[in-house]
Formats: sequence, C-alpha cells, structure tokens
Amino acid sequence: MAHALLPLGRLPENWQSWKADCWLSPEPFDGTAVRKFTELFPLEEEWQWEYDYYDDDEHSPLLHGIYQNGSVLLGGNHDCEFWVLVVTGTQRGRVWWLGDGCVAPYADAGEEGEPETDFVAWFQDWQADRGWWSRHLDG
Repeated sequence: MAHALLPLGRLPENWQSWKADCWLSPEPFDGTAVRKFTELFPLEEEWQWEYDYYDDDEHSPLLHGIYQNGSVLLGGNHDCEFWVLVVTGTQRGRVWWLGDGCVAPYADAGEEGEPETDFVAWFQDWQADRGWWSRHLDG
C-alpha cells in the first residue's frame, strides 16, 4: 500500500481531533493550535512515556512540544501514529515517528546499532511500505 506526503502545512483530520487516549496523556491535545516550526524540537532520543510515571507538570509541556514544535507533519500510517520531519535543533533533518505512548527517530528495523536514516531513505521505505512499521502491523 503506497502512501503520499501531506501538502506542506496541511494537517489530517485525525490530527485535529486527537483524544487524550490516543497519546496517553491526561492533558487534552489541541490539534487545531498553530504549530511552531521555529521552536526547538525537544527530544534527542526515543521516549516511551506510556511506561513512565506520568507527571502532569513535567510531561504535559514536553508532549505538547513534541507534537507542536520544530517539525513539519509528513503524514501518518493510521490514527494516533504520525511521521514528522524535524526542522530545528539537534535532530534537524531526521524523520521521527509519533505514536500512542512513544516517539522515536526513524531507523529501518528499529534495532539498536542501525545507522541513522535520512529523509530520502525514509520516504522510499514509506512509499514502498517496507519500513519497520510494515512488519509491526503485519505481526
């Protein structure tokens, strides 16, 4: 199944109507808020908050920053899972996966020791539906 990139600046309907249960946060996510492309993307490595003790004061601002700051929305595989291209900070130029309870930089197979994958490699994998998500969704 081939996928297409979203037009620049476009948000899919499921992004705008996200519910807290999609991203495991007690704080509602405002998917209609203006995205802040010039603000720093706040992470440098994978974070699985579904396994952390959730602290509203610490985690909610970080989650909102992950979903609103320093990235361009590329598209998604299905509800509650999206791909972004980071445009600020140390992760600039890398594609990240935003999922329900986890956010991670893209590297094919998702295994430790994999080299960093650039945008072109991610796009080719996504178009051909041959990235790690295909194996994950099939299994």
